[in-house]
Amino acid sequence: MYAVIKTGGKQYRVTEGQTLRVEKLENEVGTDIDLSEVLMVADGENIKVGAPTVDGSKVTATILGHGREKKVHIIKFRRRKHHMKRQGHRQYYTELEIKGISA
Repeated sequence: MYAVIKTGGKQYRVTEGQTLRVEKLENEVGTDIDLSEVLMVADGENIKVGAPTVDGSKVTATILGHGREKKVHIIKFRRRKHHMKRQGHRQYYTELEIKGISA
């Protein structure tokens, strides 16, 4: 059984017991959260597709921790113009463990 959820402007395909990193959520570590924006639920051959979400379905997850990704280096360079700009970015994330999918 798997589901497609939407959080942080991105879509993720999740199964029970899976851990994944999503955009930062403002909840405490160790708490359970319900992700209600479920776009699709599939159980074998039985597939439910929402328009835009599946009614009455949710994905339950536990927050394992918060952190920051590796640094991404951005370099803007114009040849022969004496111009070079360097910039870096580290994105915040929340690590989730999927406990259950209900449809």
